[in-house]
Amino acid sequence: MITLFRFLSRLPLAWLHSLGFVVGWLTWLLSPTYRRHMHENMVLALGAAEAGRLRSAAIAEAGKGMLELPRVWLRPLAETSSRVVEVSGWELVEAASRRGKGILYLTPHLGCFEVTAQYLSTHAPITVLYRPPKQAWLQTMIEAGRARAQLHLAAADLSGVRGLLKALKRGEAVGMLPDQAPRAGEGRWLDFFGRPAYTMTLAARLVETGASVIMVWAERLPAGAGYHFHLQAPTQPIRGSIEERALQINQQIEVLVRQCPQQYLWGYNRYKRRRSSAAAPLAEAGAQRDVQQGAEQ
Repeated sequence: MITLFRFLSRLPLAWLHSLGFVVGWLTWLLSPTYRRHMHENMVLALGAAEAGRLRSAAIAEAGKGMLELPRVWLRPLAETSSRVVEVSGWELVEAASRRGKGILYLTPHLGCFEVTAQYLSTHAPITVLYRPPKQAWLQTMIEAGRARAQLHLAAADLSGVRGLLKALKRGEAVGMLPDQAPRAGEGRWLDFFGRPAYTMTLAARLVETGASVIMVWAERLPAGAGYHFHLQAPTQPIRGSIEERALQINQQIEVLVRQCPQQYLWGYNRYKRRRSSAAAPLAEAGAQRDVQQGAEQ
């Protein structure tokens, strides 16, 4: 697989997106589970009519997202970041940098979410939360692709939380996928597109540090033309209890998804139930303690 990834990384982005179109449809045709998740999630969020209208585009965009990964991960950073051909909302980054309280970038599974931290790292240091995959070969690819000069990785555990807090304390940026299903005991059941989804609370807790919150996503442009980088402020302040803040972040993700629903990763099982997901609060309690201590320092 590593050899295949290296080969694919040398192909032009337009070629990879064309191949991704085929891969997206093959995945949809050959996997009943994937097909069911995509259908159910799209209908729930968009309604049957809109889901039917966007289904073909969503299938193709999901395949493009898979095939563009080798190029995003394995090409030199300058080459990868150059594929960002348009940026909207950069003034938010400049304003947040002047505040000096750190920046919390929230990037859902929308568009090319892998290119966001890489592009941001060309401007300033950023620490990104990630969960190591089960496959060893994929772990190697992720580490090679994400560990850039100013892009630092923080594992999704207590030591990683401390790394995020230290970065914010230095006035730097951190980033995460707030719509990633957390492990048992590390989330809350909160509404997402009208249905309870097991939702991470770490992003909501990091808001307590006073960091500026910026929603960010990279729109995949047609014909392999590159990406349009979108930076947006939340439509309302993220405040209240942990549950209220986490719910508000879910709502902000919905706002972004509705801007380009065909590029959301609808096949991701966002609503899966995890064994003992309502119990085992030790990791969450530890994260809460570390965040509170970091905010007080």
